[in-house]
Amino acid sequence: MEYFSVKETAEQWEISERRVQKLCGENRIEGVIRFGHIWMIPKSAAKPKDMRLKSNIKKNGARCNDKAD
Repeated sequence: MEYFSVKETAEQWEISERRVQKLCGENRIEGVIRFGHIWMIPKSAAKPKDMRLKSNIKKNGARCNDKAD
């Protein structure tokens, strides 16, 4: 199996290297392996959906914490 580094994966998925590291640490990328301080991501791995803030947005687009005028 062939692997990408965090940097290569970040470039391919168009996200930051830190975000890739967080996804690896949260075990959200299937088949990821850690060698010491280095994450190796399988070339066949799919980019996980971004689950941040999705639960904070109502149907009309306003955030739950926004005050209605």
